Amino acid sequence: MEKKTILAACAAATLAFTGCSGGFSAAEEETIHAGKGEIMRILTVGNPADSLVLRQKAAPVTGRMLRTDDYAVLRRRMRATVQDPQNTGVGIAAPQVGILRRMIAVQRFDKPGEPFEFYLNPEIVESSAETAPGREGCLSIPGLAGTVVRAQRIVLRYRDERFAEKTETIDGFTAVIFQHETDHLDGILYTDRTDEAPTPEE
Repeated sequence: MEKKTILAACAAATLAFTGCSGGFSAAEEETIHAGKGEIMRILTVGNPADSLVLRQKAAPVTGRMLRTDDYAVLRRRMRATVQDPQNTGVGIAAPQVGILRRMIAVQRFDKPGEPFEFYLNPEIVESSAETAPGREGCLSIPGLAGTVVRAQRIVLRYRDERFAEKTETIDGFTAVIFQHETDHLDGILYTDRTDEAPTPEE
């Protein structure tokens, strides 16, 4: 393929979510830096345009993205958003703030200090036969909660923030959070996994 053809293909690809450089697209950069302060706007199902984004499948995070200022800002702002005292959560996925990338933050209730940690390109590769129902809410479905049956143990494969591949076994409530957040990366909401209508959060 001629160099001009390669360059043309690369230019066309930048109109999508990732360019040939492997970094964030211009549209993603705009969203990452949009607004004032640290709190990002959370997409909600009540907004038709937001709902269309929330239903899309997210693209992988690339190793190049981790070396950009955009990633550092996105990471910082996602953490601030999920820890917002006015709207606190236990996990958040990048699509919920308008970035269709496979990136989540989860509060590790199974670790000392219960830290929020980030996971890139996470994939649940095994789920236990043991399940249990539990109430779930979602920052993208404000004010409501529903009962969802989830596996009580999962095996998670992911990239860490050095882009090294890791595999981890996770149990209990923290495993439930991972299932909820990884669903977001495939356009799935907790309401898709329950037959009952959500009811107001207590």
